[in-house]
Amino acid sequence: MIINPDSWQLLRLLQLTSPALPVGAYSYSEGIEYLCSNGIIQTDSDLCDWLKREMSFGFVTNEAAIALRAHQAMISNDITALNYWNNWLSATREAEEVRLASWQMGQSLMKLWWQLPDSQNDQLDIRKSINELLPTAKDNSQGKGCNYAIAFGIVAASLGIDVSNTTVGYIYGWLSNLVSAAVRSVPFGQTTGQQVIFKLSSDILTSSQLALSRLDDELEWCGWGASLACANHETQYSRLFRS
Repeated sequence: MIINPDSWQLLRLLQLTSPALPVGAYSYSEGIEYLCSNGIIQTDSDLCDWLKREMSFGFVTNEAAIALRAHQAMISNDITALNYWNNWLSATREAEEVRLASWQMGQSLMKLWWQLPDSQNDQLDIRKSINELLPTAKDNSQGKGCNYAIAFGIVAASLGIDVSNTTVGYIYGWLSNLVSAAVRSVPFGQTTGQQVIFKLSSDILTSSQLALSRLDDELEWCGWGASLACANHETQYSRLFRS
């Protein structure tokens, strides 16, 4: 039996979207915990509706589109474009904790990327250039950081994951993390959480297609509900997650 060459790409994508990836995604809920504690999300139907709307109108499709631009910039060695889109993404985060979460996860992924063995030789120059230009954790106090979508696109390109699978993987990872946060915040179990992900499979693909086709002047969203949830979650008295 001959293994399909695409299986190598799938293997790398599975690793990049794995919950075991040490980027700290499990500690963030993007306001889901606040919505659960205030009774806005109490059932699997509530959760499905919220996540479906976010994929249709919220910020995650833009994030996937930015991950795509980082992927393309990595392929073409365009460090200027990487820096531009990273600054753009930082400037568009409404809530402080969401911005800090994006920076923390992005910088953790970049640190992991440096420690992966596959690309140490053939991509050494571009890796050094990226690390010299993009902000690091020490820059957080100056209001700078490497966003997760940027890091995701860079790493996906370096691992040979194509643009379509990069956007699908990014949105799936976002959805899976928020479902996990909801499972730990409201009284339904892991099986129900998996049913929610299964029900939203077509929405993941639709959101991914939107990200692939979205032009630079079409990067728009309507996510005020999620932004308010994140802002309120920052001052919630008792919580398991950061926003």
